[in-house]
Amino acid sequence: MGAPVHEHISDAVKAPDLVRLTPNTLLARFETLKVYAALGAVRTLLERGTIRPGGTVIDSSSGIYALALALACHRYGLHCHIVASTTVDATMRVQLEILGATVDQMPPSHDLRLDQERRVRRVHEILAERPGTHWMRQYHDPVHYAGYQEFADLVAAALPGQALTVVGAVGTGASTAGLVLPLRRHGLDVRLVGLQPFGSVTFGSDHLSDPEAIIAGIGSAIPFGNVRHRLYDTLHWIDFRHATAGAVGLLRDHAVFAGLSTGAAYLAAGWEATQHPERTHLVIGPDTGHRYVERAFARHREMPDARALRPRRVTRLADLAPPWSVMAWRGADAPEQARHAPHVTVLEDAP
Repeated sequence: MGAPVHEHISDAVKAPDLVRLTPNTLLARFETLKVYAALGAVRTLLERGTIRPGGTVIDSSSGIYALALALACHRYGLHCHIVASTTVDATMRVQLEILGATVDQMPPSHDLRLDQERRVRRVHEILAERPGTHWMRQYHDPVHYAGYQEFADLVAAALPGQALTVVGAVGTGASTAGLVLPLRRHGLDVRLVGLQPFGSVTFGSDHLSDPEAIIAGIGSAIPFGNVRHRLYDTLHWIDFRHATAGAVGLLRDHAVFAGLSTGAAYLAAGWEATQHPERTHLVIGPDTGHRYVERAFARHREMPDARALRPRRVTRLADLAPPWSVMAWRGADAPEQARHAPHVTVLEDAP
């Protein structure tokens, strides 16, 4: 069979390359992971009639979802408006604008909560100004799970019958849970290991901080309704320097240039693989390393050797400490500060 001819670039970039890193560790390396989420969500909303052909959608993003949504809108003939985090760089913004998206970008800020709250406030202002605009709500609407069924089918076909541990950044929750839910429904033995930065409320590290943190999108300063806390078996909290060390190690050892959340997942998966050598560990690599070149990769000489790093094991959130902590979550509920707002609908069994 010849190579497929894609009708749109989004079909070409949505699926990952599966790369074996060690005998029991693989990488799912994406150009931009959230194309699955954006395509699935937009297609589903069009089928439901929630959004109309030629309509306008809006959402807040720290980067890769913005590009994914712009690609989905380009494919389906929709207008796209992005309220962008301060972390969205000029390269990303130019791509969005040429794709036809309009962009509101927040002013520079080192405060994650302030940046997210500003974005949400701006979304509400635009919705009031432009009736008929649909808010995608990537942080809360379970429609973003729909697109990951295709990813799950790919993984199940590539790794049939294997005891699998998925290791990935939590972020909005949709990518890791959207993969694991359908795999578990098929009766497969799948553990889920999540990655968080220090300072995120999602899994209770908001009492700590990482002054250098620029790992956009893997944690949150506000509750996210799409995070299914009870699906996670283990959590790792990793700071900027350790995540950078992981990303540098991945490039040095395997020639894979990926972002800092991938570096954090690579670091965590390496340790998990030593604890559970009988399992296959799948590292989720959501994007490339290009937007981290100046602030992270250019500092590679000052970063520790990833192979020498080990986490601090803790049993209580109160004992978390940088630079790297690990805790058995065992499907526990969300900590109090991460519980969703009353108006947010969370469907535990949503697709």
